[in-house]
Amino acid sequence: MFIFEKAPFPSCHASTLVEPSPGKLFAAWFGGTAEGNRDVKIWAADFDGGKAWTEPRVIAEEPGFPTWNPVLFLVGKEVVLNYKAGPSPQTWSAYQKRSNDGGKTWSDAVILPAGVYGPIKDKPIVTSDGAILAGTSVESHRAWCSWGDRSTDGARTWTRHGPIDVPGEKRNNLIQPTLLEVEPKRVLALCRARGIGFICQAESRDGGLAWGPAKPLDGKGGTTELPNPNSGIDAVKTDKGDCFLIYNHTPMGRFPLNLAWSGDLGATWKKVHTFEDQLGEFSYPAIIQGSDGKLHATYTWNRRHIKYVTADPAKLRG
Repeated sequence: MFIFEKAPFPSCHASTLVEPSPGKLFAAWFGGTAEGNRDVKIWAADFDGGKAWTEPRVIAEEPGFPTWNPVLFLVGKEVVLNYKAGPSPQTWSAYQKRSNDGGKTWSDAVILPAGVYGPIKDKPIVTSDGAILAGTSVESHRAWCSWGDRSTDGARTWTRHGPIDVPGEKRNNLIQPTLLEVEPKRVLALCRARGIGFICQAESRDGGLAWGPAKPLDGKGGTTELPNPNSGIDAVKTDKGDCFLIYNHTPMGRFPLNLAWSGDLGATWKKVHTFEDQLGEFSYPAIIQGSDGKLHATYTWNRRHIKYVTADPAKLRG
């Protein structure tokens, strides 16, 4: 279903999703006349499992500047919103707001120190040692790179660990990691990649403090072939230990939109489901497992809508 049929903005993108309490979902995205325009704000809506989401409402803005890529996550019972604001990804700053009532009301925005972002697109994870670990990245002139941002104080401050990068001539091309702790202290980072044509995967063996080299999942050297057109991805590990990745299984264009499954802790992946297969843009997904055991996902639908879908992980294992 679409989160909204009509909205006070013509363009929207980069959704994020959280479950503040059992059965209650809360989604956010950026919307305005077009990505990067000064009127772009962070919008949100609630869903209680009924027939429709609530009307979109603004939850964050930076007057005179566009906002970008909101990320929702939980710290205990508190909903945390991280987002970016500024003229461009090369010049933006990160902001944070918090809600103690499931997203109904919010604290004032706090700007993070220059160069500190926390979660850049996808939700952080809580590692087995209790730390919050977020995939982050920096886009600068001719150089992209990813890291893990780690917090031990409830996502209020962050330390950076990495880099997460492909060695050799393909370096400086990875951003927006999504993270999976597949075993205690063993964390996988899957990244979108520029000029490579495939998702790239790296591994940490110490809970995100140090990272091995990222490898393109191009079907070579025993890797699974997961093509991707340099578009956003997200992943989740379920309570049964299965890993699911939502992504565009194509080297060009932002269609189709697919789901891949790994039952061996990320060693191999298998495409198991297609959410969208027609011509269009179906991109920048977010995925979580709800208290009902189902997978819940949102994604951009042709920049005109944010679409919400569900899937039963028990029926998707390869």
